[in-house]
Amino acid sequence: MSQKIIVDPITRIEGHLRVEVVVDDNNIVKEAYTGSTLWRGIETIVKGRDPRDAGFMTQRICGVCTFSHYKAGIVAVENALGITPPLNALLTRTLMNAALFLHDHIVHFYQLHALDWVDVVSALSADVKKASDLAFNYTPNPYATGADKLLEVQQRLKAFVDKGNLGPFANAYYGHSTYRFNPEQNLIALSHYLECLRIQRIIAQCMAIFGSKNPHPQSLTVGGVTCVMDLLSPSRMGEYMEKFKEVADFVNRAYYPDLVMAGKVYVNEPSVLNDVGVANLYTFKEFQMGRDEWLFESGIIKNGDLSKVYEVEEDKITEEATHSWYADNEPLHPYDGKTNPNYTGLVDGESIDHHGKVAHTKNFDTKGKYSWIKAPRYEGEPMQVGPLANIVVNYAKGNQYVVPVVDTFLKETNLPLTAVFSTLGRTATRCLEAKIIADNTLRAFDNLVENLKVDESTCAPYVIDKNKEYKGRYMGHVPRGTLSHWCRIKNGVIENWQAVVPSTWNASPKDAKGVGGSYEQCLIGLKIADVKQPLEIIRKIHSYDPCIACAVHVMDAKGNNLSEYKVNVNL
Repeated sequence: MSQKIIVDPITRIEGHLRVEVVVDDNNIVKEAYTGSTLWRGIETIVKGRDPRDAGFMTQRICGVCTFSHYKAGIVAVENALGITPPLNALLTRTLMNAALFLHDHIVHFYQLHALDWVDVVSALSADVKKASDLAFNYTPNPYATGADKLLEVQQRLKAFVDKGNLGPFANAYYGHSTYRFNPEQNLIALSHYLECLRIQRIIAQCMAIFGSKNPHPQSLTVGGVTCVMDLLSPSRMGEYMEKFKEVADFVNRAYYPDLVMAGKVYVNEPSVLNDVGVANLYTFKEFQMGRDEWLFESGIIKNGDLSKVYEVEEDKITEEATHSWYADNEPLHPYDGKTNPNYTGLVDGESIDHHGKVAHTKNFDTKGKYSWIKAPRYEGEPMQVGPLANIVVNYAKGNQYVVPVVDTFLKETNLPLTAVFSTLGRTATRCLEAKIIADNTLRAFDNLVENLKVDESTCAPYVIDKNKEYKGRYMGHVPRGTLSHWCRIKNGVIENWQAVVPSTWNASPKDAKGVGGSYEQCLIGLKIADVKQPLEIIRKIHSYDPCIACAVHVMDAKGNNLSEYKVNVNL
């Protein structure tokens, strides 16, 4: 007899996400539905506005990837107006982007995703000396894993436990059968978790050096950047370089070794492998390193076939709303997209509560509309975006910066390349992406320094002709995958704006053909060890680093209660 499990909300993500799965008598997932329960209205808010203000508004889509939407809003307008910013501005944006990526990736793994892999409480029983020695198995120069340091970490954890309140480590399924690290490995990862709290502050400062603050930096403008005095200051430039080196050191000596450790250990855990999700992969070029050089390239892989990488054809992108709470169901290109809400609500049903008993609940209307997230499609097919898509596409294209890093990781973990199509693969490729950025960003920094010696320009001149109509877009790769913003400008103001974000691609509901996005597809076939503790579901969803605030966003200026949420399963 099939039963329904509801996890609502999924925590340790940005935004509101609800997952409903149907399991059979063996607790194997036969069907899955993922949906967001809040509406994004940013596309409506920017209509009628001066296009030069769009970036400052679109960055408010999210409080995490603010620079991503800020840059997208600026570049979309530049593309529409035919503006090419000076090289100094482009390279400065690369340096700010690198700060965002490293902050996002390290915080995702340690503060958001780590408790899916690390049984923190078991670290209390770790042998400190054994753990310190074990760290050398994963790197010749371990980070913060000396015996004294690990003993301090263990004592801090004990203080939490003795209080009866685990604080930041609360609400995890400690002792779950799918955890694989031994106590010493858990202690190593816990030490890096705590170190990350310090390191993430340093990389945020790197963003603020050129952006004036973080989050929501202020220095990008249509035509270039406004932080010219920072670029001409040796002390400010030197401050960025030194801080970036410190963060890159953490990536290489803590983050990367921890993923090597996870790769070696979790290779025997079925719930983190063989969940392809969507095997169609889509990424777009990002990180301009010089005048005509990019760190990552664009491409499409179809059905997981790495032997052929297709060029991206932007006219093949559509969004539909058959199962989304919008009035217009038909697939539309983003330039012509519509965002007219049509909320139809939940329906009466049953699900398993956190005691493992059947309870009456409000469920998704799976035959109708059940999410505020639209369904983007490429040639009518769902796509998986994110670090997995970016690394695999660039590996298949022979990217000189990607291939050696991937090959080294596979050699050190003894994993096959096919293991990338999994929860473990999504988590590992996010780390590999961070390592590639950490190892190469200062090349862009050096190119910027050299160019400033002969050219101090940071902004291109332009005019907006109110008698002309414009359309333009930004397409690029951001921490969670491929992002695009599409705009139309008429009479000097924005006529239409659509943002197609990574979590919209991955978390899309089913389309008119009944085909779901990558979140839904990756859950099919998953065996859940304990329906009262669905760690496997949470781990898989977290591997995408959901940003549902990007996929849907709403604000009520009067502070009214927008909706109420019932938690059916302990998180």
